[in-house]
Amino acid sequence: MLFCLYSLADLALILGTDFAFYILKEVINLEKILRLQCVKCGATYAEDEVQYVCPDCGIEGILDVIYDYELIGRELTKEYLLNNNDRSMNRYFPILPVELMDSFEPLQVGYTPLYKVKMLREQLELDNLYIKDDSRNPTLSFKDRASSVGIAKAKELERDIITAASTGNAASSISGFAACAGIKSIIFVPKTAPEAKVTQLLVFGSTVFLVDGTYDEAFELCFKAAEKFGWYNRSCAINPYLVEGKKTVAFEIIEQLDFKVPDYVVMSVGDGCSISGAYKGFVEFQKLGLIDKTPKMIGIQAAKSNPVTRACNKNTYEFEYRKPETVADSISVGIPRNGIKALNAIKDSGGYMIDVSDVEIVETIKYLASNSGIFGEPAGVTGFAGVRKLKRLGLINREDLIVTVVTGSGLKDLKTAQLATPEAHNVSTDINDLVELMRKIQK
Repeated sequence: MLFCLYSLADLALILGTDFAFYILKEVINLEKILRLQCVKCGATYAEDEVQYVCPDCGIEGILDVIYDYELIGRELTKEYLLNNNDRSMNRYFPILPVELMDSFEPLQVGYTPLYKVKMLREQLELDNLYIKDDSRNPTLSFKDRASSVGIAKAKELERDIITAASTGNAASSISGFAACAGIKSIIFVPKTAPEAKVTQLLVFGSTVFLVDGTYDEAFELCFKAAEKFGWYNRSCAINPYLVEGKKTVAFEIIEQLDFKVPDYVVMSVGDGCSISGAYKGFVEFQKLGLIDKTPKMIGIQAAKSNPVTRACNKNTYEFEYRKPETVADSISVGIPRNGIKALNAIKDSGGYMIDVSDVEIVETIKYLASNSGIFGEPAGVTGFAGVRKLKRLGLINREDLIVTVVTGSGLKDLKTAQLATPEAHNVSTDINDLVELMRKIQK
């Protein structure tokens, strides 16, 4: 376009300041995405050439959305952010793969709190520990960031049915946003998914299939069904646009820390979509000149559901299947569908992977809640369980700036939370009985 030949200052002189900004925004909306690039073979495609994955690499050929950062950087500046009153992830619209702001549903996603909890800092001897609580999103999970973009893209592509395979959170998230948009949702979940998560799906009006198999098997069935019936596939594992919503957590962390970059960002890992998405956000802010470095990304997996950890430790991109066994259903995977992106994020950032046991995860649910008031589900607290283990192992220091993300609410899996809690006390209405009971409790 002719306007791309001029700077914003030139346009302001020629057209006037307000009109110059209008023209610039129109140009950015039309041309902000340069290409889609396969993370495995590096092949590039125009947006209208492919829908999901690289044709040559198949399911392993996850595509990455590449933007024109020079163009976007003319609008998405520190000044733009400081003067933006939109307290949701939509404030990052210039670098989201959506054409129109009106394509987003009105549900408020993002700008979740970043807590500085004194008791946790003192107990763990970590002076600069922050907890990003993404359980505060509309359907109580981090997955709402992806679903917000997914539904916006489905609307722009004029798709009337969207589908997903999930262990619970991604499914309930897309169900909620689809309900708001008037789009039909068809969901595949393992029959072992927590009852509360399945209930969410049904309340939102989704058609739900409880698959007699693992998440990996539910994913395969969903993938085949989407292909056969022409449904729009929400899965972050193959849909290149969903992870673009997840990267906004990184943008928020930087803003909430007044543009100071953490030393470490610690996140739970299942398929690998979340940690790779967050890292992409840090990289993009660096490309835009808003920060001068990226944090080290540390991924945490459940010990018996750890394909990314095993691959990372072996320095390979091959993922060996083992049947996953963990109470953290949201990160229970045998084959990580976004494992390559996750490994790239870990390695490129100078980070690493470690595992925590189910015992550590369950115990951390109560520890975090009773010392901060933040109630996370098993996968939601796995990142924080990792922080505790890192400190015990001496892998992080007291002065390090550390951020971990709680990715889902404990209300989604009360049965597992109950494993970490003592029983309540029964008492009559007689005050003397209460006095006697208090004596026993205080011993």
